[in-house]
Amino acid sequence: MSATAVSVKPKIILTEDWTVVVLGLAIIAISLSGLIIPAPAFGWKTGGDLFEKVFNAENGWVIFQQFLFTYFFAIAGTLLTGKSLKAILPGFPVVFVLTLGALLLAGNKTLKDLNLEAVIFSLGIGLLIGNLVNLPDWLRSSLSTELFVKIGLVLLGTSVIFGDVLKAGSLGLIQALVVVLSVWYFAFWVCKKLKVDDELTMMLSSAVSICGVSAAIATSGAIDGDSKKLSYVISLVLITAIPMMLLMPYAADYLGLSPQVTGAWLGGTIDTSGAVVAAGTLAGEEALKISTIVKFSQNVLLGVAAFAISVYWTYTKNNSETVKQAKPSASVIWERFPKFILGFMAASLIFSFVLNAEAIDSVKGSLKSLQGLWFALAFTSIGLETRLADLLNADNRKPLYAFLIAQTFNIFITLAIAYVLFD
Repeated sequence: MSATAVSVKPKIILTEDWTVVVLGLAIIAISLSGLIIPAPAFGWKTGGDLFEKVFNAENGWVIFQQFLFTYFFAIAGTLLTGKSLKAILPGFPVVFVLTLGALLLAGNKTLKDLNLEAVIFSLGIGLLIGNLVNLPDWLRSSLSTELFVKIGLVLLGTSVIFGDVLKAGSLGLIQALVVVLSVWYFAFWVCKKLKVDDELTMMLSSAVSICGVSAAIATSGAIDGDSKKLSYVISLVLITAIPMMLLMPYAADYLGLSPQVTGAWLGGTIDTSGAVVAAGTLAGEEALKISTIVKFSQNVLLGVAAFAISVYWTYTKNNSETVKQAKPSASVIWERFPKFILGFMAASLIFSFVLNAEAIDSVKGSLKSLQGLWFALAFTSIGLETRLADLLNADNRKPLYAFLIAQTFNIFITLAIAYVLFD
């Protein structure tokens, strides 16, 4: 290799995990300093609404601000991790435009009433284009899925406020603990019995027991999971949430459950927050309140669960690489531990115990919008790099069976726990 070639080779400054911690906390610090990126409006009902409410000059400028902001951090992440700018410079704008299309679809009132999350549209658009169009190499190499997902996860920590849950009620937290532990271990056991691979086992168990999409994403990050497997799990979560959202309120009414028990059942069973709100609304105001508390209590456990999963994964993975290998030391576990979890926990602790309510209220809308945008960008990227043929082969039947069995167990065990605690 020539001296010239060596001199232009990008230098790795930070690992990807430390990079997302730095970038995620930097975004939070910038917002708290007063430079707040507004959340754009994407809600519309008719074609006229689309141009009046979304494509007006003011909202267009807000969207452009978000683009410049995320573009800057995507470039910063590329530089910090020592990757080439040649791909990300033209590639990120393409991914952003595709993601913008997904956010517009998710903002349509008819689709929004079905509580379909933006990530399902971004994943769908990515899958459609990625499987119908032969993507150029520069676009494929620009897909920084892990970077986008983990920045979103650090920002997710700002919405996990421990104090809110404790004030809302101890019963919701108790139910969340019992449900998460029992359903997670049952799902893990079923996956092992059906010989589902280890990565899918961890993602499926977390998704069905904790908080659906966010839990699957966090677990995938904690174990450095395959993005194709993650998209498969997310698809299962979102697809099964729809019939549960529509049918469970009527089942609760048929069974004669009280609003409190109904809410606890819905919040502990349905895997996405949007679907929980929709189901709770169908069941009544009191059921909506309890379901929200229980679901939020499960969300709070996400950081603890991701931490435990990451320690378990690094410990067992290292031990399985070589027969009769010595147990890994603390330094090895630390080396493999996903550092983005530290960013998530730091954000959660700061917003739970350091900042006052006024400071939180001033930035929560902006950070929530940016968090959703990073996740949507990540799932557009996942779709673009995923081949449907790989997802629909016969090997994926066992994970499907495992998920459905675990979800059925979740429905019945959560009903029993909700009845004991809230009746």
